[in-house]
Amino acid sequence: MNSRRPLLGWLLVAPSLIGVTAFLILPVLLAFLVSLFRWDLLGSREFVGLENYTALLTSGSLANSLLVTALFTLISVPVSLAIGLVLATQLVRALPGSAIVRVIVVIPWVCAPLALGVVWKWIFQPSVGALNQILGVRIEWLTDPSLALPAVAFVAIWQNVGYISLFFQAGLSRIPGSIYEAARLDGAGPAQQLWHMTIPLLRPTTFFLAVTQVVASFQVFDTVFALTGGGPQHRTEVIASLIYQEAFVSSRLGRASAIAVILFLLLVAITLVQQRWFSRRITYDLS
Repeated sequence: MNSRRPLLGWLLVAPSLIGVTAFLILPVLLAFLVSLFRWDLLGSREFVGLENYTALLTSGSLANSLLVTALFTLISVPVSLAIGLVLATQLVRALPGSAIVRVIVVIPWVCAPLALGVVWKWIFQPSVGALNQILGVRIEWLTDPSLALPAVAFVAIWQNVGYISLFFQAGLSRIPGSIYEAARLDGAGPAQQLWHMTIPLLRPTTFFLAVTQVVASFQVFDTVFALTGGGPQHRTEVIASLIYQEAFVSSRLGRASAIAVILFLLLVAITLVQQRWFSRRITYDLS
């Protein structure tokens, strides 16, 4: 009987293992293999070793895309987490209308990013856009090099804040009310409770959201492509846009695969750093 348990366990996880292998592990290995070749998608492949990596590291396009993506992440992720937390603290009170607000804030997250990009591109239109009509001024939101990236980051924040607030709300519901009652008896105000109690006790949820949001922001493409297509002076050319340009515009699949491999290694490193930082600061036992 005991000898059958390992076999049963493997059988139960086999569907997930097949999916992970087929859609995660094999694509990574294939991307690394293709990155060692010069290939235009149609002609024959030519093995060039690490030439694609050398060309990328010595060119300015990869550095610019990494910088743009890092700035986009630094703007969108912390602001999304902060707004999501504040919104969650209000939704968890179950005030009248909270259910409707919860549905409204989640709608942007479930909508197609490309469709949202098209809608917001119209809103940001300098002449007939809704935003400039309301403000009564003409602002080049998507063509001004200094405004394009913040405008794109704003759309990403608006899209993700509802999703983030729901996770924070679930985390808040797990914190015993007796903790806050004791804090109030000791004279702690709302700000002190938020900073010294709520935020530390929400670190498991914050860790999950930080990791997933950073990974998603480094892979963002649909919304940025619909809004700016790379932006003025490449100010919104995130790394996913560079992969698209190299693969399907310049027909350099090997170089595009090399960028994808670099992005994968970078995300692994960032995730490990986040895991190490949060692992010493997380409290799971709330009993």
